[in-house]
Amino acid sequence: MLRSDEPPFRRARPVFRALLLAAAGLMLAQCDREADPPSPPAAPPAPAAAAPIIVTPSATLPTLSRAGLLESVNRAASAYAAGETADRSDPLVGRAFAIRLPFACSGPTPAAKTGTDGVPVAVPGPDGKTVRLALTPNDWTRSPLIAGASAGAQSGTVPSWEAVEGFWIPRPWLAAETCPVVRRDPSQAAAPDSPQSVGLASVFEAGGSRLTRRNGRAYAFTRRADGDEPLTAPTGGYRVLLEGRIAAFPNGRAIRCHAPGPDQRPVCVAAVQMDRVAFEDDAGAVLSEWRRG
Repeated sequence: MLRSDEPPFRRARPVFRALLLAAAGLMLAQCDREADPPSPPAAPPAPAAAAPIIVTPSATLPTLSRAGLLESVNRAASAYAAGETADRSDPLVGRAFAIRLPFACSGPTPAAKTGTDGVPVAVPGPDGKTVRLALTPNDWTRSPLIAGASAGAQSGTVPSWEAVEGFWIPRPWLAAETCPVVRRDPSQAAAPDSPQSVGLASVFEAGGSRLTRRNGRAYAFTRRADGDEPLTAPTGGYRVLLEGRIAAFPNGRAIRCHAPGPDQRPVCVAAVQMDRVAFEDDAGAVLSEWRRG
């Protein structure tokens, strides 16, 4: 057996030193744990913010044609008759439109119809060498079809309308922008024309420019013959082009309908802001025009 001359306590010193260092490390760690406050529990993740509702700008939508507008009017008339209540948002509001009203399809306008406001007419001159094309807006400011706009303005839902000028769309069953092909049957007694049932209400806000208001004045243009020959009417009549943007009634809808009873076709009008009115011949050539501003 090997023997060591080193005293036992000397041999134990390294062991004691290691034990002391370990104990000191444990005490320091414990002190650190007692000195540092406990970490708070992790907060639950915040709920994701609701994505904003993005409305497709009307400028990206195609211009509303006569056929498209009449289709929307038919849907509005059906909803009115069925008693349906639509929400306030209306995709028509803000959309650009361009519709044409064919008139004088069978020649000059009969004298009995030349005083009808809101529809285009072609009145021949006494010498047969001129024809006056005219469209006189109706004053619809106090019409039952427009009633409620003032109340809506007071509640802040729509701008206040100082004036409303109305235009009718003759033959609303015809989607085409040209004269009808069907002619009057000479073997049948002349039947009265169907009452007007679709129109455009051109609205003017209070405090806005009055330069584009007609105030009872007609859009008018006189076409004259060349030389001494009588003026020949276009085979396809004339057309009025109406351009602008769809506006909204106090309920937020673009079209408003009314009927005296369940067995009458509703009369529907669309609120609009008119930007351009033009007379055209049957080939689409512009004869005269008026623009906003």
